[in-house]
This record gives sequence, C-alpha cells and structure tokens, in this order.
Amino acid sequence: MPDLIVNGGKALSGTITPSGNKNSALPILCATLLTDAPVRLLNVPAITDVDKLVAFFSEQGSKITWDKATGTMTLDHSSFDGSRLQGELPSGMRSSVLLFAPLLQRLKKIAIPTNAKGCSLGIRELDPHLEILEKLGAKISHRKSLTMTLKDRFQGARHWPDYMSVTATENFVMAAALADGTSVIINAASEPHVQDLCAVLVGMGAKISGLGTSQLTVEGVKRLKGGTFTINTDYHEVVTFLALGAITGGEVRVRHSLPHHFDLITRSFEKLGVVIEHQGDTAIVRRGQKLVIESPYTSNLLPKIEAAPWPYFPVDLLPCMIALSVRAKGAIQFWNKVYEGGFTWIPELSKFGAHVVVSDPHRIIVFGDRPLRPATVDAPYIIRAAVALYMVAASIPGRSVVKNADTIKRAHPNFVENLRSLGAEVEWK
Repeated sequence: MPDLIVNGGKALSGTITPSGNKNSALPILCATLLTDAPVRLLNVPAITDVDKLVAFFSEQGSKITWDKATGTMTLDHSSFDGSRLQGELPSGMRSSVLLFAPLLQRLKKIAIPTNAKGCSLGIRELDPHLEILEKLGAKISHRKSLTMTLKDRFQGARHWPDYMSVTATENFVMAAALADGTSVIINAASEPHVQDLCAVLVGMGAKISGLGTSQLTVEGVKRLKGGTFTINTDYHEVVTFLALGAITGGEVRVRHSLPHHFDLITRSFEKLGVVIEHQGDTAIVRRGQKLVIESPYTSNLLPKIEAAPWPYFPVDLLPCMIALSVRAKGAIQFWNKVYEGGFTWIPELSKFGAHVVVSDPHRIIVFGDRPLRPATVDAPYIIRAAVALYMVAASIPGRSVVKNADTIKRAHPNFVENLRSLGAEVEWK
C-alpha cells in the first residue's frame, strides 16, 4: 500500500481550492437511483469511493459520463438492470448502506451479504438502517443473506432513532421521499452533508422541511425529476489545510470555505492559539500562529474540545486538532463522544515523541510542545487520522514516513498535489 514520504520542517503557504464534499457526494450519487431522469452533478470529487459507486452503477447498466478534470458527472439510470445485481455492493466503503433505500425502491427486493464496512472507527451497526426501512414498510429477513422486500411503495411513518446517525438519516429521507404519505424523523442528524442531500432531493421534487434541524418532515411524492446540482465544498478539507498552515508556521488561504459552518470550528482553533480569518468565502490562517493552549476561566479544569454529532465539533476533524495540540504549549483534553475506536491510532504519535495519555476509549489528554523527532508511523484506516500523522511529520525537520496512508485518497483527491503547491516536499511511494 502507498506510503507518504515526508521531508518536513517547511512552512506551507499558498492558496487552496478544496474539492467537493465526499460525505455529500456519496449519498447524492445514491439518491440519483430514485429517478430515471438524467442528473448532472458539478464539483464531484475524484476519490476512490466515488469510483466504486460509478463502477457499481455501470455494472448494472446505468449510463455514466464523468469528466474528472472539471468534476462534472451525468448519471442516467433509465437502463439500470436489477437482474445483473449479484448481491455484492461496493466493497471497502461503509457508505454502501446508502444504497439500501434507493435499491429497494427501485427493485422491490434485494439480498446482500452483511459485510458492508468502511473505516476502523469501531462498531458501525446496520440495525438503525434496518429499523428505518421496516418502519417505512419494508420486510427484513436474516438467513444466509440479508433480504429486504418492499410491496409497491414505502409507507409514511414516524420514527425516533436511538441516536443521530448521518447515514441512517440519509436512508430515511431517501426512502420517505417517494413514500405513500408523510414521514417524520425525530433525532435526525443535521450535518452539512445531510443538509446537502436534502437540498438536492428538494431540487429533484421531494418535499422536505426542517433542513438543518433534528426533526425532518417528508411528504412523499410519486416521482422525482432530474436536474443539475453542485456538490458543496468539503469543509473537512478546508479545516485540514488551515491546520497544516498553522502547524508548519505558514500562511494558507482556502477558497469556498462555507464560513456559515465555521463558528464552532473557529472557536476550537482559538483554544489551540490559532486565529482563523474569513474574507468573504475565503478562510485564512496567517503566518506564525502562537500555538498556545488557551486557559479556561475555570482554572482547575483542563481545556477541552468535545466532538459529537452536529452542531457539536465534527468528530471527523478531531485528529487535525490533536495534531495541532501536539505542537501547542500546554495541555488539553479531547473527547470523542461517537466512536469507541477513534483513538486507536494515538500510539503512533508517540513515535514522533508526542506525549499523549489515553484516559479511556473516548478521551485523551495531550501535553503539547514536547521535543519531536522524525519517525516512521503506521496510518490506520481512518482518513483524517492518517492526515494528522502527516501534519505532525510535516512540522518536524527531516525525513518521516507515513505508511499505508492511501486511505487519504478516499476523501482528498489531490492531496499531494495540493501540498506541493504550498511548498511541501512529499511524495507517494
């Protein structure tokens, strides 16, 4: 598997145009199965998970054209042939579960192995998805395979899941969009990518209210239309490159930064002594950030950054903040309230000389500004944990290696090219 070879210690500076949001693109691609009308998507990121979905659609007879240079994709599922489906969904990507509702709506019966998986973030259960499909009228059976059947249309229903699941919420709105009657989900996820999917569905003719809140109401319609839609910027990538500028002492500007999503993210940067500026839709981190952890008013408590479902700090961005804290003066606690496996990669930081105490599966304490040295580290199958290891390596003069780092390609289509444009010395090998 490809490794990142890093010659660190150089201030990264320049301007970045981020790619489209992977977490928006994947459910939107799945949602195009809900219509036979052509759908044109702009700013589609050229990442491996999108490649897998496009290959899957093409194998079933859909007509896909994709200009990767411009990020333009047209999908026509009018020739989608369900008889070609042999049970296997795209492998190696947790977002395969987003095909459940669209395929069931289209085919009325699907039987698949229960092995959909993605990154190494602990238990990622199917139960919330199956509960939603059953609530909306599907029949589920578990024998040698997972079999789902639907008589005619989904049926409108009210559902209150145990917790805010992004992909389960997305499956709910895709199923409810063409249901007979009105559906309501309480405790819905409200992340920007959930909002993006809902906005595209509305553009296709769905009737959804409550976008951006924890309660969505969907009035089912009989059919959806096509259209042209733009995938929004990946705010994860915006944060990544701002953090890279800060940790290396450079000045980085990121275009199309979606500043309306950044209030809490900007506040979290401030806790680490990093000031983020916004000029229109460009986010800027200036050269020479102080990287001093902010002391709380309640001085007997550690400062902390808590990550949980939106509108909390995004859990997927926690590794970038952890990498920054390794370089910052002071101590800070990080609390991952979502994944019990979210900190399994932390021992790799110690190879650089970082001082991190793992309190329990969900909490760590970083004691920053310790002497660091180049190292060879092993990246986990967690996108931004691999990025965080690169961040630390980039801040240390000398040659480091981040092994098995190609999981980064699942979300960052031009990662190394963007880094080089900022002055980094880095290559895949």
